[in-house]
Amino acid sequence: MNQLTAVIITFNEERNIARCLQSIHTIADEVVVVDSLSTDRTREICEQFGVRFVSHPWEGYIRQKNYANSLSNNDLILSIDADEALSEELQASIAEVKKQSVENKVFVMRRLMNYCGTWIHHGGWYPDKKVRIFDRRYVEWQGQKVHETLAIPDNFKQIELKGDLLHYSFYTIEEHRAQIGKFAKLSAEEAVASGKHVSITDAYVHAVWKFIRDFIFKAGFLDGRYGWVISKINAHGVLQKYLNIIDLTHYENRV
Repeated sequence: MNQLTAVIITFNEERNIARCLQSIHTIADEVVVVDSLSTDRTREICEQFGVRFVSHPWEGYIRQKNYANSLSNNDLILSIDADEALSEELQASIAEVKKQSVENKVFVMRRLMNYCGTWIHHGGWYPDKKVRIFDRRYVEWQGQKVHETLAIPDNFKQIELKGDLLHYSFYTIEEHRAQIGKFAKLSAEEAVASGKHVSITDAYVHAVWKFIRDFIFKAGFLDGRYGWVISKINAHGVLQKYLNIIDLTHYENRV
């Protein structure tokens, strides 16, 4: 039987963390929470579940997650975010994983988004497949400011599990807009650092295409009003990113 450690990084997650911990308590042999100095009830709630709670200043997503993994007493890691929870079917799938050989394997989960209380099944948001169970001796987080990814050896098989990873992404539309604005800025900084240059035409063409792809070709319209809202906000995020690249590029040239 494989021993499994669930690893979570947190900051002010009092509205989410109990649901997450409740969903993993039957399948995780250990839970490690690395918290970047929350000011709400996150610590209090975590301690009610008997987790290992470690306060650690924020170092960015990649370093924070790799640090959290290093604290595990087990090599097999379940990486889960505080605003996520395991469906009952996914819990059963993970219980089976613990009984089998995990050598040269990682395990993929289908993430289902809850947006303002509604489950989103289209627009490129489902199935949002993520590798979330892996052996930390061979797999680690890598990336830049925005999109952290797992470095997985080429010879490892990716096994898709049954059930959904439930992601309670945004409680309000305003939260979505705020995150898109934040990520647009960070993505632009990454792009400029890598030498990327774009034009005003590029910005609008990519934004329009993003909306058409998500709302029409990826059937976002089937999610009704929220499908429209999500597609529109995400397209605006693309526009923001490209306009930020233009602004940053012009600033660097002036300096």
